[in-house]
Amino acid sequence: MMMKKDNWKDFLLVIIGNFVLAIGVTVFVLPNDILTGGVAGIAVALQPLIDIDPTIIINILTVALFFVGLIFLGKQFALKTLLSSICYPMLISLLSWFLAAYFPENYFVMDRYLATIYGGIFMGCGVGLIFRCGASSGGTDIPPLVIHKYTHISLPTLVLITDALTVLLGVLTYGFQAALVGIISVFISSVSIDKMLTLGAIKSKNCIIISEHYEEMLHYIHQNLARGTTILRGYGGYTHEDRPVIMVVVSKKQYPLLQYEAQKVDPNAFIIVTDTDEVHGLGFSFQEELS
Repeated sequence: MMMKKDNWKDFLLVIIGNFVLAIGVTVFVLPNDILTGGVAGIAVALQPLIDIDPTIIINILTVALFFVGLIFLGKQFALKTLLSSICYPMLISLLSWFLAAYFPENYFVMDRYLATIYGGIFMGCGVGLIFRCGASSGGTDIPPLVIHKYTHISLPTLVLITDALTVLLGVLTYGFQAALVGIISVFISSVSIDKMLTLGAIKSKNCIIISEHYEEMLHYIHQNLARGTTILRGYGGYTHEDRPVIMVVVSKKQYPLLQYEAQKVDPNAFIIVTDTDEVHGLGFSFQEELS
């Protein structure tokens, strides 16, 4: 059976994500001994204790944790993680060999804070690309998933604890300051993952409007902003009166127009505004936003 077009796209994005992740590790983390989350952070923390190349430690841990996931999380999870568990160790080994063969020793040794920032960005973007495909990067993502399955503790909390323990492991070998730098790396990486997951999303404003002049506002929204609305049934806790509540999602450039018109129609209008990172549906296509 031929692989579907979307499957090929996801397959390619997982490989690219692992390649970006491997660049962050081999170019920035390993040459500068940056404590960070994941198997790379464990490899750096253990390097002074055991005389083994960090690349080998990363490869062993990645494969070992894959089998842990297979045993405790099942075949379905293993299939989603298999590609990363193969690509990541392979790319780490190839990039390490390439950098050692074609660049002088210590070529990528740099200011620790620069390495922390750029390493975190590359690793976060790589993991974010993998997550966008619904796949897993494997490695230290697996222990939190296993614990979550049996304890139902919040997964983000478990991931944070795992990364924190990884960084704190380095206190024994590199000292407290290096661990603090490592926490910066973990934070930058998590922010980069979040940004990558919302890349290309249309940021908008979700507005809740309560006004006695709601008919005029509806007319303006429909005719001038070309946005649909939803009427919610509200009940005043103080007035004990039924009152329509307008809910509308507008683009960021349309929000000032809506705010101005609402204040003009009814200076006493009650408006609640929240940011939305992503909107799907009629009227919020990428093409329309460009027009």
